[in-house]
Amino acid sequence: MNLHVLGVVVFDFDPYLQLGDLAVRWETLGIAAAVLLGILALALLAGRTRGRAQWIGEEEPPEDEREGTWHLRRDDLLFILLGAVPGAVILGRIGYGLLHLDYYGSEWRALLDPGQGSMELALAVVGGTLTALYVAALLDAPVGRWLHIAIAPLLLVLGLGKAAQALGGSGQGAPSAADWATAYLPPGPWGSPGAAIPAHPAQLYEAAMTGAVLLLVVALARLTPLRRADGRLYAVGLGLWALGRGFVASTWRDPDVLGQLNAEQLICIAVATVSLGSAVLVTLLHRRARAPRRRTP
Repeated sequence: MNLHVLGVVVFDFDPYLQLGDLAVRWETLGIAAAVLLGILALALLAGRTRGRAQWIGEEEPPEDEREGTWHLRRDDLLFILLGAVPGAVILGRIGYGLLHLDYYGSEWRALLDPGQGSMELALAVVGGTLTALYVAALLDAPVGRWLHIAIAPLLLVLGLGKAAQALGGSGQGAPSAADWATAYLPPGPWGSPGAAIPAHPAQLYEAAMTGAVLLLVVALARLTPLRRADGRLYAVGLGLWALGRGFVASTWRDPDVLGQLNAEQLICIAVATVSLGSAVLVTLLHRRARAPRRRTP
């Protein structure tokens, strides 16, 4: 990495790791490491979290009620993670079609071709969450507790994964003359078109934003009623992340589709609205369950 005389940050390294005749992109290795670290973190949290199902309004059980396997079952984790894959792929592809509706509106069958295009991240996270919850329910696992511990590892994976994109030149934003703009020079090849043009490092913006949301989620889990393992923390964390991603998307190269909002921002607003609304709904149910009932004379 070099600093250009005009202040633009210039990357000119080889994006491939050479292992004999095998070449692997640093970006791919970084994303794989992020996913592995997230799975390990989730497994560690599962081993430290009481696995007893708990309903809204129910009091915490005493500490001595830890007979047998008292924590969340790590063998369930594998099935839950596998269950997240189909939902992430299906909604992720639908989201990608919405981002490029001008093409996929008439060529929607092309979305069925995995070799064409990519996936939209926000809806992929939502889809993976829904199918993972379905598998967890089939396993009779405490869904609220799994959601509670899953949000921090998820944000960790999303943040590190976005940072790893900088190793491959992917996720560059719109051209920019800012001192912190980044550009990628040969040898390449780089993930973004026109990578040599100084542009907003949108992938690094999102990585920093996700890190900030992760710290906020950890604080909320320790200092507020969201420490209760009922799934609200996941909904709040996902909603805040979606809002932050929508803000970062304003630096993307995508055209506006509604006023000054592009398609990704509209998707993020929808995800944030549903997520935060779900947290509010569960909170209201929680308060209603704990409110004293009036006796009829």
